[in-house]
Amino acid sequence: MEEKPLVTPINPETLTPQKPKAVVPGVPPKSPVFLFIAIIFAGIITGYFLSKKTGSSSAGTASGKDIVNTKTEIGSTDTTTFRDTAQGTLEAGGLNGEGTHKLLRDGGPSKTVYLISSIVDLDAYVGKKIEVWGETLRAQKVGWLMDVGRLKILE
Repeated sequence: MEEKPLVTPINPETLTPQKPKAVVPGVPPKSPVFLFIAIIFAGIITGYFLSKKTGSSSAGTASGKDIVNTKTEIGSTDTTTFRDTAQGTLEAGGLNGEGTHKLLRDGGPSKTVYLISSIVDLDAYVGKKIEVWGETLRAQKVGWLMDVGRLKILE
């Protein structure tokens, strides 16, 4: 049996010569660390100028003129965002992680509205008959999920 060598011999005719890299005197070679520092610095500068931008406000926050807070009504007066309404009796508890409260309405369980609120403390109104204004959200497990923006006590 013929033994094969462990290393394949190199044929100098098939090798391609590599060009030497040009070195410019006085210019340091590109470094990934330098690039990383430049990106971080650019991000800090951009963030600084964006934070100083005037006239912007966060979504979902309301100024004092957009809020109503009376004995029977509380929440935002923004009817473009909170355009959906429902009436019923408020109970604590959602369904399978959707909603923190539920609004029991005439017509049985299929008419129940599951609620969360980014503005109103719903716990203060449990057991009361109320009307809510809110924004309908996409739900996975319930028929109707609403983010309540305004609440009015009916009884």
